[in-house]
Amino acid sequence: MTTQTSEELKMNVEKALEEIRPFLQSDGGDITLVSIDNENSVKVRLEGACVGCSVNQMTLKSGVEMTIKKYAPQIEEVVNLN
Repeated sequence: MTTQTSEELKMNVEKALEEIRPFLQSDGGDITLVSIDNENSVKVRLEGACVGCSVNQMTLKSGVEMTIKKYAPQIEEVVNLN
């Protein structure tokens, strides 16, 4: 398995977020990449309607984290900074 450069990793995480974004926006929310730490932890910020949503942790784990791992398998966790 080849390791991605930091720039490739960031591009792949952004691609994953682009895939997720329309679903969040359809519910009045959005998501922003804050940082990638140690090339295995992604920090994001859920925005808009996602902030107070009772299912945002489920969305984060099942939707966002799963999609990011599809594009960047070395990511071990996704953390929401809200």
